[in-house]
Amino acid sequence: MNVDDIRIAFDSGSLTTLKIVLGLILFGIAMDTRLSDFRLALRKPRAFAVAVAAQFALLPALTFLLTLLLGVQGSVALGMILVACCPPGNVSNILTHRARGDVALSVSLTAVGNVLAIVMLPLNFAFWGHLHPTGREYFAEISVAPWDMLSEVLLVIALPFALGLTVSHLLPQVAARTHRVVGVLSFVALGGIIVIAVANNWSLFVAYIGVVAVAVFLHDALALGLGYGIARGFRLDVPARKAMTFEVGVRNAGLGLLFVFSFFDGLGGMALVAAWWGVWDIIAGLVVAVVWARHSTTNTENREVTT
Repeated sequence: MNVDDIRIAFDSGSLTTLKIVLGLILFGIAMDTRLSDFRLALRKPRAFAVAVAAQFALLPALTFLLTLLLGVQGSVALGMILVACCPPGNVSNILTHRARGDVALSVSLTAVGNVLAIVMLPLNFAFWGHLHPTGREYFAEISVAPWDMLSEVLLVIALPFALGLTVSHLLPQVAARTHRVVGVLSFVALGGIIVIAVANNWSLFVAYIGVVAVAVFLHDALALGLGYGIARGFRLDVPARKAMTFEVGVRNAGLGLLFVFSFFDGLGGMALVAAWWGVWDIIAGLVVAVVWARHSTTNTENREVTT
């Protein structure tokens, strides 16, 4: 059977749970955000301009070209484009901290990226999806309108983010105590949802994971490389390069899964790409972060010996 013809089973109860968990993730991100994080954009306009261009213009465009170069099937191409259009998640902040990068910049970029994604995600996905030669047919079949996707993003991103930002501003001590718990629990819950979905569709996952594994590997490498390359090209300092690498390279694949099950009826290639990206992205990002952290430690020790 063709990967474009399969559907991943995901019932309405699981879909509702996924929406709640994603909302909690954004709520946790917002509680760790201060209004000063947005003002940082005014103090570091070059870094923010580079990040916005990389995430919302270059990554979707390069992903589109990668799907053509690899010649992947329509559903796989749409899955890759969808993931590229998703905003960064709070995992990028954790990886930046682990890599000894600019955490303040990372948190600020995550906040700004999620706010911009409210509009840019549905518009970007609709544009590149309709443009794709093998992916556009699925838009025609289900008549996905940007407004439908925008309303979903408003519910899952904008509302919980606004609530979390309100708590952060009015009750900073409460936000400081609870955001870590909310973040960890929601992240674990999202992982659990993905594991359950894979387990319920294990035979399909095993049969078709090879179709998407190479594509996801190359796509993730492209995203991480773009973040680092553009930061280095614009001569940002090393801590900022680390932050930019993870802000561009780490995508909220859980949000992509929500789109797949809400609008594409669990379309095979899309669901497999989003699910496997959510796993592989963390593995690859953690490897990069650990290597960077060890390199930083080695350099520090060498400087201490020299002095």
